Amino acid sequence: MVIVEADGGSRGNPGPAGYGAVVWDAERVRVLAERTEFLGVTTNNVAEYRGLIAGLEAAAELGAREVSVRMDSKLVVEQMSGRWKVKHEAMIPLADRARRLVAGFDRVSFTWIPRKENSHADRLANEAMDDADTVAEVRTALANDRAAGAAAVESGSAVGEIAAAVAGGVVEVPEAGGSAAASTAHSPGWTGAVGRPTRLLLLRHGQTELSVQRRYSGRGNPALTELGREQAANAAAMLARKGGIEAIVCSPLGRAEETAEAAGRALGLPVRVLEGLTETDFGAWEGLTFPEARERDPELHGRWLGDPSIPAPGGESFDQVRERVEAVRRDLVALYPGANVLVVSHVTPIKTLLQLALGVGPSLLYRLHLDLASLSIAEFYPDGGSSVRLVNDTSYL
Repeated sequence: MVIVEADGGSRGNPGPAGYGAVVWDAERVRVLAERTEFLGVTTNNVAEYRGLIAGLEAAAELGAREVSVRMDSKLVVEQMSGRWKVKHEAMIPLADRARRLVAGFDRVSFTWIPRKENSHADRLANEAMDDADTVAEVRTALANDRAAGAAAVESGSAVGEIAAAVAGGVVEVPEAGGSAAASTAHSPGWTGAVGRPTRLLLLRHGQTELSVQRRYSGRGNPALTELGREQAANAAAMLARKGGIEAIVCSPLGRAEETAEAAGRALGLPVRVLEGLTETDFGAWEGLTFPEARERDPELHGRWLGDPSIPAPGGESFDQVRERVEAVRRDLVALYPGANVLVVSHVTPIKTLLQLALGVGPSLLYRLHLDLASLSIAEFYPDGGSSVRLVNDTSYL
């Protein structure tokens, strides 16, 4: 059994908001996990529910079967206990999301506690809200760099060296395969998500020699093949026709940078390199085929295929990849609210972002196929909702 304490707040209601959640052991002596996030502008109640959701997710990741939830939000405790109805439209999808998480445990109880007994989660929530000034400063700096970045692109300088990116703002959101004017896409219809989402267009890099040979290609840095460069150019042309993209970010690995630079030239945008988007570190399996890795470490390879917490020898686990990719996702949603952002990366980070948008377990990592230079689209809403609009499109290649 674990104890989850969660809190959320908004300075203005609505105003700059954030949540904090902490998972304790059964004796409430040892902290097992902490979660905190700045949410942008929203209400206290949304922030409280987001804190609960984060705490339950952390408890699930720890493998807990029984959870005691303690919060100082009377509203959330009474609604989750079934004594009060959820009436506010913005709360319904959040309450549903929390209930789905609750259903995954053997037992979950909810207890109201005074604020003074929830000080740890309250501190984390306030730290998240304190991030508002930092996020605002970064947005301003990015906006100020827009003209300089665009001028550098036009003058032919190396796009991958430009750290500026276009800040957020209200944009027309293109439907998959359509133009920027095709739709405002305020919500994914029946799910009830509220607000304009940050839409991530997830583009896998083009072909390399290692991908031709079907070898593990993580932190190695093979260049694009001639076909890979053609794939990148075709993807870039498609994205330029689609329009409405406000920023481009990519992995630091050469094959992703080269693919992103093609899009940057076509869209007239700089490319911002984010370390968190790099591919999994496959360690000793780098450059090996699947059968070669299995033959080298048969027992470990078998466990690795079914357990995301197990790293490749000398490498990293899929859980570690998820942690850094989730941090990137939070940053992108905070820095580019309501905008379309092109994310050029690799199989595992893209699958992880789709996994986060769908709210599903790690089985997606092993079952979903993504082609080279394919496009997928995931959306993340300011109220915590998310959706997937497209997976593995290669119609433009």
